[in-house]
Amino acid sequence: MFNGLGMNMGNLSRLSNAKTRSISPENPTGEAGKGGMCPLEKGSAQRAARDLGTGWKVNPYFVVPPKTTLELANIEGMGAIQHIWITPTGSFRQSILRFYWDDQDIPSVECPVGDFFCSGWGQYAQLSSLAVCVNPGSAFNCYWEMPFRKRCRITLENRAEEAMTIYYQIDYTLTDVPEDCAYFHAHFRRVNPLPYKEVYPILDGVSGKGHYVGTYMAWGVNNNGWWGEGEIKFYLDGDSAYPTICGTGTEDYFCGSYDFEDPVTHDRYVPFTTPYAGLNQVITPDTLYKSQFRFGMYRWHIADPIRFDSSLKVTIQALGWRSGGRYLPLQDDISSVAFWYQTLPTPTLRPLGSCDDLEII
Repeated sequence: MFNGLGMNMGNLSRLSNAKTRSISPENPTGEAGKGGMCPLEKGSAQRAARDLGTGWKVNPYFVVPPKTTLELANIEGMGAIQHIWITPTGSFRQSILRFYWDDQDIPSVECPVGDFFCSGWGQYAQLSSLAVCVNPGSAFNCYWEMPFRKRCRITLENRAEEAMTIYYQIDYTLTDVPEDCAYFHAHFRRVNPLPYKEVYPILDGVSGKGHYVGTYMAWGVNNNGWWGEGEIKFYLDGDSAYPTICGTGTEDYFCGSYDFEDPVTHDRYVPFTTPYAGLNQVITPDTLYKSQFRFGMYRWHIADPIRFDSSLKVTIQALGWRSGGRYLPLQDDISSVAFWYQTLPTPTLRPLGSCDDLEII
């Protein structure tokens, strides 16, 4: 039965008792009839609005001081996040998003804001997909549905040495959540460099029942030649030495083929974005400081979620080529975000790491 959570073109005409709400700096609590009430003297844009007063874009943004955390949302009750728009200044890697469901102590989402929105290299790269859109000039949008039953709490930590300005809007619904709805999770990893002959761990240590829905990777290449021969593997429900799902190559998993190369000229990578997968960013070397290729890729399992009943582990190999037509295990700079839904409690996963661990260098 339709419950007022996500809608599509097939049920857009259906009525619902769900309540639509939205949180922004102009209405930090999302309460009905409370938008645009900030007094002039307390507004972040008080100077611009000084001739007009309350109700005239007095408080459209927050400033987050260095080494502090801002609570973006604290929603009590039952409902679901439906859309997030955010445009932060400062370092996308040193700005950390955390989502807490139903008063848990550990976050179900812990991720740099750039990587969460498929912008892991700290540079704008336009992206059009069903789950994430990145629009000019630095507008991050996500459409992952995120149900909660007791509370939703979202924070943004500024780890940088400089203050950041944050405009944002969190659109959500207050409605009943069916029993079979799981909780949204996202987990960031970064290994630089990947040790020789080691496999990159996108996600491990997950226990519970759920389904895997997406992968984003920021891949920095440290060798010449093609870098994407490695296979992605999904270990489901107690798989040990060998996985249930095994891919055939990195570009194959991200729904490309043959090195993501131009099939006519064979002399360049071709960025692309589609509803479910893409190579949304290709950063080419210059003659001085940018000495390596860097790539951003996403793959959403929206039409083909990967179900698990008790456990999940996801890995990907880093493979290139060496002489004699032999595979070369690569030692690249690799970051990733795994997206999945599962039952609570949220598993305790690998810590995020220090500022130096995350820094783009």
